[in-house]
Amino acid sequence: MKKYIIYVVILGVGLLLGWVLFGGSSSQELEHNHESEASVSTMWTCSMHPQIMQPEPGDCPICGMDLIPAEAGAEGLTADQFKLTENAVALANIQTTILGSAAAESNGILLSGKIAENESANAVQVSYVAGRLEHLNVSFTGEDVRKGQLLATVYSPELYAAQQELLTAASLKESQPELYQAVRSKLKLWKLSDSQINQIESTGKVKENLPVYATVSGVVTQKMVNQGDYIKQGQPLLKIADLGTVWANFDVYENQISQFKKGQDIEVTAKAYPGKVFSGKVDFIDPVLNTNTRTVSLRVVLKNGNREFKPGMFIQAEVKGGKEQHREVLTVPTTAVMWTGERSVVYLKASKTSSVFEMREVTLGNRLGETYEVLDGLNSGDEIVTNGTFTVDAAAQLQGKKSMMNQPKEMIAESDQQETNRLTVSKDFQEQLKFVYNQYIVLKDALVVGNSEKASEASQSIGKSLMKVDMKLLKENEAHMRWMTQLKTIESHTASILKSSKIDEQRQYFKGLSDALIAAIQSFGINEKVFLEFCPMANDNNGAYWLSKEEKILNPYFGDAMLSCGEVKQIIE
Repeated sequence: MKKYIIYVVILGVGLLLGWVLFGGSSSQELEHNHESEASVSTMWTCSMHPQIMQPEPGDCPICGMDLIPAEAGAEGLTADQFKLTENAVALANIQTTILGSAAAESNGILLSGKIAENESANAVQVSYVAGRLEHLNVSFTGEDVRKGQLLATVYSPELYAAQQELLTAASLKESQPELYQAVRSKLKLWKLSDSQINQIESTGKVKENLPVYATVSGVVTQKMVNQGDYIKQGQPLLKIADLGTVWANFDVYENQISQFKKGQDIEVTAKAYPGKVFSGKVDFIDPVLNTNTRTVSLRVVLKNGNREFKPGMFIQAEVKGGKEQHREVLTVPTTAVMWTGERSVVYLKASKTSSVFEMREVTLGNRLGETYEVLDGLNSGDEIVTNGTFTVDAAAQLQGKKSMMNQPKEMIAESDQQETNRLTVSKDFQEQLKFVYNQYIVLKDALVVGNSEKASEASQSIGKSLMKVDMKLLKENEAHMRWMTQLKTIESHTASILKSSKIDEQRQYFKGLSDALIAAIQSFGINEKVFLEFCPMANDNNGAYWLSKEEKILNPYFGDAMLSCGEVKQIIE
C-alpha cells in the first residue's frame, strides 16, 4: 500500500514539475504566436488617403497624418463598391440623404435661361461712302444714342467730286434736266437729304465732310472702327441695340417639349431683383432639336423700358399650365449630381451599417428649384451622398473603382469610339486652358524620365495656371458646370502629386488628372492638335490615358520599364 502511495506522489510531483517547466513557456509561446498573427494581419492606413497601406504605424507619406489601423477586409462588397473609414467620412464632412417620392408642388415647370438682345430691334450703322473717318462722336461701348444723333463725319474724295458735279449740272438743268436729276439721285444714294443737296446748290459751297446720323435709338454694343481709320463704302461702324425689349432664351428638354405652346403664360425672375416677378408669353419655340444637348430653345420677349434686364443676365422662369403639375416625382439635390460629358452620376451609400459606396449613373429630367427630377437610376429609399461627392469620387478613383472619370475596363472599349461633344467658348478661355495643358506636358515628361522632384514642381505650376483660368469667360450653363466638375478633379490630383515624393504614387494620381484634363480639352478645345494616347497595362492592367504633343509613345506610367507601351487612340483637333 505504501508502495502505491509513493508512486502516486512521484507522479503528482512529476506533473507539477512538467507544468512549471513547460506549461508557462507553452502558454507564453501561444500568446506570442497570437501577437505575431495579430501584428501580421493588422495593416495601417490613412483616414484621408485610404490607398495607403503599411504593415506598421507611422505617418502618411502624402499628408503626414498619423496612420490608423485599417478595418477588416471588405468581404461581401461587389466589384464596384468601396469602403471608407468612419474617420475619413467625418474629416471630409461626407453627408448623405435618403430619397423619397414627393409631390411636385410647383404650378408649372422651372427653367433656367439667359437674357439676350432682341435681334429684330438691333441695327448696324454703316458708312455710305468710302473715305477717312475724321471724327467719331461715340467714345465707348455702352453709350446711349438717339435716332438722328450725329455719330461721325467722313471725308470722302468721291463725295467731294460728286458735289462739284452737282454745281455743274445745276447750271445746265434747263438744257439737260436728266443729267441734273441723275446727279441728285447719286447724292441721295449716299444718304444726303433733299435739304442738304439744296443747300449745296444754293450756296455753291462744297462740303468736305459727310455727317453720319444714327438711324435708330439704343445702346452701342460694339465699336468696329476708330477715329482716323480709312473705311470702305458699306463698312460697319457701330452696332446699336435697342434694349427697350429683350429676349429671354430658355432650353427645354426633349421630354418637356409637349408641355409648351406659343402664347403660353410665363413668369420670369432674376436674382438681381429678389421677390420681383416679370410676366410674359412664349413667343417662339425652335422647330429644330439640338442633338448635342437634346433641347430646344424657347424664347420670350420682355419689356425693358427701365433697363432692368442686361444681356447675359441669368434668369429663371416658371411656365404655367404644365400637364403634370401635381405628379409624384423622385428628386435629388443639385449638390449630389456630378457631370462628365453626357453622363450624370451620383454616389449611392450601399450599406445601412457601414460607409460603403458605389457610383450610380442617373437620367435626369426637369430642374425643380435646387433639385433635379430623377427619371432612371435611383429608387425611393436609396441613400445618396449630398455633400463631399468629390472626396468620395477621388477615393473611388484611387481604389480603382468605377467613378466619374475612371471607367471600368469593359467601358473603355466603348469610349474609344466616343468623343465628348465640343462646346463653343471664347478664344481667351481656350488660351488659358492651353497654358494649363502646357504645364501638364512638363509633368508628363518628368514622369517619363522618373524625376519625382520635377514632377512636383510641374504640378505646382499647374495649380498656379488653374488659378488664372477665368470662369467668367464661360457664358453657358453647361460649359460652366462641366468645367467646375473637371476643375475640382484636376486640383485634387495635382495637389496629391505635389505632396507626394514617390514616383509610383505620382503616376497613380497622374491618371485622374489626365482623365479630367482630357475631358476638358475635348469639351472646349485649345486650338492645337493633341494626341490622346493609351496604355492597356497601366492602372493594374485596367488601362490609362494621357495627352501628348507628339505621336511618338513615351509612357509616363512606366517610364524606362515600358517606355513604348501604348498607342494613339484619338487626335483631338
